[in-house]
Amino acid sequence: MTPGGDKEQDRASQGVYTDKRNTSARLAWYQDMALGMYLYWTVDAPFGMVNAHSVIGASPDYLRRYFTQLPAFFNPRHFDARWYARLAKLCGFDYVTVAAKNHNGFCMWDTASTDFNVMNSPYGVDVLREYVDALRAVDLPVGMYFSPDDAYFQWRRGKTPARARDYANPETNAELLAYGKAQIRELVERYQPDILCFDGYRDATRSLVEYAWSLNRDIMITRGGIITPEQERRDDVRGPFEAHYTIGTQWQYKAGNDELKNGRELIELLIDIRSRGGTLLLAVGGPDADGRLPRNMDDRVREIGLWNFVNGEAIRAVRPWHVTREDSTCFTWNADAQTVYAFDIQPPLEMGDWRTITLKSVRATEATEIEVLGQSGEVLEYQPEVEPKTRWRQDGDELRITFCRAQRLYNNRKWPNPLVLKITNAAEV
Repeated sequence: MTPGGDKEQDRASQGVYTDKRNTSARLAWYQDMALGMYLYWTVDAPFGMVNAHSVIGASPDYLRRYFTQLPAFFNPRHFDARWYARLAKLCGFDYVTVAAKNHNGFCMWDTASTDFNVMNSPYGVDVLREYVDALRAVDLPVGMYFSPDDAYFQWRRGKTPARARDYANPETNAELLAYGKAQIRELVERYQPDILCFDGYRDATRSLVEYAWSLNRDIMITRGGIITPEQERRDDVRGPFEAHYTIGTQWQYKAGNDELKNGRELIELLIDIRSRGGTLLLAVGGPDADGRLPRNMDDRVREIGLWNFVNGEAIRAVRPWHVTREDSTCFTWNADAQTVYAFDIQPPLEMGDWRTITLKSVRATEATEIEVLGQSGEVLEYQPEVEPKTRWRQDGDELRITFCRAQRLYNNRKWPNPLVLKITNAAEV
């Protein structure tokens, strides 16, 4: 790479837009968190279409109808922020990031900056206030997504909505920068978010990131402040980073024509990201037009939640082990407890089945204990003659572990998702 050239472009494409940095204390706080819920919607959600992007390249007639008619149909009458907060808490999400403003410029709060906002819809409720109060009530950090690429701002000034022109960039449009700052001030001072995620085109948010920090230096900036790979695995990226993924193929609600990742795919994605020190921000495909979470998305969230309920200690407040993966085993590390967590991502075991794995990066000590998370190792249901206790031995540089799946999580005794081994008082090889 040429100095300051391709390297800087790659940093920008991954979401680092400023030379300032999150404080070390805030980075450590953030990196302890494993999983964020992304609640992503805007004024075009009633169609179940792509969020905001349809205004780019749209005809004048389409733009007129989008900006003047769509707000009259935004009425998510069944939306309940408290329900989403309880779901996130139950299912082991560590924070929730909500869409404050998307690229179209539609604001989901009671703002004095523009008439293109949720208060001028039939719903007429400050959605951000609903979210913030609900999340604070269950002690979950509040994240907010904000885009400075405001198509409505451009359209009202007779410009063609775009994302890669000077007038669309706050760094080269002083009026747009002042407008963005006024909105950021409202968000920071009124709602006091813990996390901000800026989603401008390349370096379009540099000044807004720094402005947010001028208002509150303790805000954690994800996109705009750390690397945020989007819908792609980056083996070269190590934490802290925030990986942005969808359950389906769209960030907000999609009305049909979707392909969803299954629960195991999502859990393995979470494991991979945590093994490299990152955090997964997962867009859950809702709320939909009525404010509900679609059932197929709800099913995925609850499957992740059950896995978290059993194995959450292996992904929360951990860091990467010196080796992130051996064959079909991934690792995380809790330095305070001198504990390695080994995630078995081989094909699932049926209840009562045994498996042996061999690890070369972990050494057992005289004080080592090994268990399968969630299991006592003392009882196998309806088989009193079986002792399903995990066994191990250190064979030179190889640690051999034999374990049984001995906990029933589904009625049919099949559980498709990875088991986790907790290895205490472990040493590096």
